[in-house]
Amino acid sequence: MSRAFVFPGQGAQTIGMGKALADAYPAAKAVFDEVDDALGEKLSSLIWEGEIDALTLTQNAQPALMATSLAAMKALESEGVTIEAASYVAGHSLGEYSALAAAGALSISDTARLLRTRGEAMQAAVPVGVGAMAALLGLNFETARDVAAAAAEGDICQAANDNDPGQVVVSGHKGAVERAVLLAKEQGAKRAMLLPVSAPFHCALMGPAAEAMAVALAGVDLNEPSVPVVANVIAEPVKDPATIRSLLVDQVTGSVRWRESVSWMSENGVTEIWEIGAGKALSGMIRRIDRSIACKAVGTPDDVKAAAESLA
Repeated sequence: MSRAFVFPGQGAQTIGMGKALADAYPAAKAVFDEVDDALGEKLSSLIWEGEIDALTLTQNAQPALMATSLAAMKALESEGVTIEAASYVAGHSLGEYSALAAAGALSISDTARLLRTRGEAMQAAVPVGVGAMAALLGLNFETARDVAAAAAEGDICQAANDNDPGQVVVSGHKGAVERAVLLAKEQGAKRAMLLPVSAPFHCALMGPAAEAMAVALAGVDLNEPSVPVVANVIAEPVKDPATIRSLLVDQVTGSVRWRESVSWMSENGVTEIWEIGAGKALSGMIRRIDRSIACKAVGTPDDVKAAAESLA
């Protein structure tokens, strides 16, 4: 049986996430300490006892979700489960950085700083209120892409996240995204609604953020991951550090091809996927993409013990 480890993206954050892992496993606590040191602030205090509005700010949510995922991975290692128990790793948007750190391609400190930069750059790329994102439910990717193109009318409107067979997120100028919501309903979408996000991620408006990430990524050591990473923008595995660096820049403005990534893993022998970190959003998407894949969420000490026992 072949398995993959996947790592969640923005939206999975909750106050208190990872605290039980840190209390139960010294190696998990060490991850939060390392992230705090790398950022020069107590992000762990915000994660465990702060306000959700502050945690949801993209420059906080991104390193916080990575820290929680890596803490879960370190807890698994404490129970004897290494990253090599997976044939592939993948992550949704910022989760790709968590996957790379878990596979040893990036240090935890560098990953924390990269995600802080990524969050700040994505937020700064577009003034608040200029951009928007919307979820279109019940349309396939091709129809959603056509809706986005028709709604653009000279503005930017792109299919940003191909999450599962019935959920595509579009991103771009606010007026264009609002037009896409109306058009999607005309095309038979079950639901179409604006999302409570602070910036229009994964579209051409993120160009300045891509430039910032090219500079930031050029300044860190990036090693070959110990297991292949299925990259968001190509929905195929990569191991070459130079290619990974380039794809992480492309990812800022490119579509998250999650549906295709999961399908690729399934077609290449993956029968079980573990979602490492906060929440179960990816597990829900994976079930809708391919019911034959068994999903396991690993985000608490009990989850870690159960997952480890399943391999014993």
